Amino acid sequence: MCSICVCKRIKAYYSQVCFILQGDIEKGLEMKRLVLSGFLASEEIYINQLEALLLPMRPLKATATTSQPVLTIQQVETIFYKIQDIFEIHKEFYDALLPSIQQWDEKVTVGHLFQKLASQLGVYKAFVDNYKVALETAEKCSQANSQFQKISEVSSSPPLLSPTALLYKPIDRVTRSTLVLHDLLKHTPKDHPDFPLLQDALRISQNFLSSINEEIDPRRTAVTTPKGEARQLVKDGFLVEVSESSRKLRHVFLFTDLLLCAKMKKTAVGRHQQYECKWYIPLADLTFQTLDDSDACPSIQVLPEHEIEEMKIKISVLKNEIQKEKKAPKGQSRVERLRKKMNEQESWLLLHSPTIPFRIHNKHGKSYLFLLSSDYERSEWRESIQKLQKKDLQSCVLSSVELQVLTSSCFKLRTVHNIPVTGNKDDEETPGLYGFLHVIVHSAKGFEQSANLYCTLEVDSFGYFVSKAKTRVFRDTTEPQWNEEFEIELEGSQYLRILCYEKCYDKSMLNKDDNEIVDKIMGKGQVQLDPQTVQSKNWHMDVIEMNGIKVEFSMKFTSRDLSLKRTPSKKQSGVFGVKINVVTKRERSKVPYIVRQCIEEVEKRGIDEVGIYRISGVATDIQALKSAFDTNTKDILVMLSDMDINAIAGTLKLYFRELPEPLLTDRLYPAFMEGIALSDPAAKENCMMHLLRSLPDPNIMTFLTLLEHLKRVAEKEPINKMSLHNLATVFGPTLLRPSESESAKGQHITSASDIWSHDVMAQVQVLLYYLQHPPISYAELKRNTLYFSTDV
Repeated sequence: MCSICVCKRIKAYYSQVCFILQGDIEKGLEMKRLVLSGFLASEEIYINQLEALLLPMRPLKATATTSQPVLTIQQVETIFYKIQDIFEIHKEFYDALLPSIQQWDEKVTVGHLFQKLASQLGVYKAFVDNYKVALETAEKCSQANSQFQKISEVSSSPPLLSPTALLYKPIDRVTRSTLVLHDLLKHTPKDHPDFPLLQDALRISQNFLSSINEEIDPRRTAVTTPKGEARQLVKDGFLVEVSESSRKLRHVFLFTDLLLCAKMKKTAVGRHQQYECKWYIPLADLTFQTLDDSDACPSIQVLPEHEIEEMKIKISVLKNEIQKEKKAPKGQSRVERLRKKMNEQESWLLLHSPTIPFRIHNKHGKSYLFLLSSDYERSEWRESIQKLQKKDLQSCVLSSVELQVLTSSCFKLRTVHNIPVTGNKDDEETPGLYGFLHVIVHSAKGFEQSANLYCTLEVDSFGYFVSKAKTRVFRDTTEPQWNEEFEIELEGSQYLRILCYEKCYDKSMLNKDDNEIVDKIMGKGQVQLDPQTVQSKNWHMDVIEMNGIKVEFSMKFTSRDLSLKRTPSKKQSGVFGVKINVVTKRERSKVPYIVRQCIEEVEKRGIDEVGIYRISGVATDIQALKSAFDTNTKDILVMLSDMDINAIAGTLKLYFRELPEPLLTDRLYPAFMEGIALSDPAAKENCMMHLLRSLPDPNIMTFLTLLEHLKRVAEKEPINKMSLHNLATVFGPTLLRPSESESAKGQHITSASDIWSHDVMAQVQVLLYYLQHPPISYAELKRNTLYFSTDV
């Protein structure tokens, strides 16, 4: 088999992949066949390479017993140790797999072939144990014996790889086949007969790779620890480091005795990627931030949150454009350009969004600062390091050669290969959930001592995690019973995290950096948001186990396209879901009572609350307030004064969301979209003011009341972290949404993620325009005669 022909087959295979991905086929089964076809093509190349390695072995063996041997029989057997066995194993595997691919259907099974291949890895272990000696012997013989060198060159056809280079191929092959097993499992249903066999093959392969990680290649063998133990990789990941007052993306590697911070080196096209070590700290010398030495660390520069939100919206719009271009006849080249742009924007977001400090120190010198997006990651890194520090560690200083060897080993040993941006993900991977996740945190058990306990909820968004909700503190208990429900907005989310904290009231624990008392994490856990599980109409109950603690919770999901639908209400009683003019007429008011009371309470005691209107309130509290306002109970004022302020803020948002039509009306929605897009400032001003004046009076008065309130909230941005842009992002899509008929016109909107991104930027910009505008009075609005008018 010619290598050039095989390369052509691989190219044809990748062309086939692109073609099939565009078709409407049974993707799971077809993707499995494509993975197998690609692997089979690479098996041909591998068998060719093994044959090339065996070619010089036969004449060398033949001359070994003559009077003029090129090599001794011992040298031949050392250099080519186990190659013949490996060749036969893979030839047998190839011959068995080929008919399965050629006669492919849903009944074909291949798991037993991979399981058998994995079970023969003992031959590779023998090869690995001999590898260093084989390599040294081959190099010595090549230098000392010109005849051996000539035989090697002639035998290698084409002469692209020397025997010493070819000797590395079997080791590289095990890593490749392990990755293929991952891909096969991804596209094999769990009830398929292949699934358990492939799982078993993967387990054997991974155990084998773990056992030889430090032995594979003398060029990348990690040196032993000062105590003579083999140094092993425990954890790695991408972190943002603050270095020289700027943010840098680093790949951090935690070994059994040291922490190494690296960055990817710039290499010429076609060359293998390599890491460059920026610094390392022996774990014996590593300490964490103390309360007295924070001044030694660089300060944290945080971007305004509206810039982060703007970038999220830009990325969502780009995702929408990419989906449209994929369906266009000649859109592939534009797709690549858009992907590149989106990659840059997502990388920027990952670099600038983390704000939680993770400080570490070398007790003999320098301090370092990382920024993380979640307490969860900070806790994981800290716990992993502290667990290793419980062992009897010794300090060490690596020589330049040892450091180079260790750094080069990072590329092969790493477990996290790509930064979490869309461009590094498979098109087949789930895009995540868009909509609202309802979570009830019920209770927790397993605490050894009474404590003041609460939980926080996080979901992932754009590659990093965001804190979305927090339960109340349950005081002095070992079995807290929260039973609190939250509504969490999801933006392409795939995971839910729950962190359990002990509330600390001790002012001696004050953190010098952010002037906050540091609470202790008692446990943390994560669950995948499986669309099949959470999208049912019923609540799904689950338990997260964390450090011996069990937290019981329930969840259900409402997709964004369903949440956008407004059901016309026929009821005339109550206030939720009732037309705003009906409510104001009944109350004989200009602005609904619920709006006035919620605003008054937020301004009284919530205007300094961090994340007001962004942090979710407890759903059960919100429902209680909703019921109270609907029944016009006399206890509303008492309830408001006692209720958590985030629940009151949530009640106000819910009122606007449940209006039969949005506050800025269905009729005017297209005109608002056109008005905000105008370039000429004077034309935009005239249009936007005319549109406000065109609203019904109750809508105008309520909107202006809310507008002035949000401006007052934003005045406290240094304390509550809520800018005008943040508030526009929260309220814009609620006050201004397309009607169902308008949505239906947008034929290019094909998914929940498209619905999320479509027009959201414009909706936010409309509200932001009015928030940034000088005060608007109802009387002046009605009195002014405007020369510009729009067709509404």
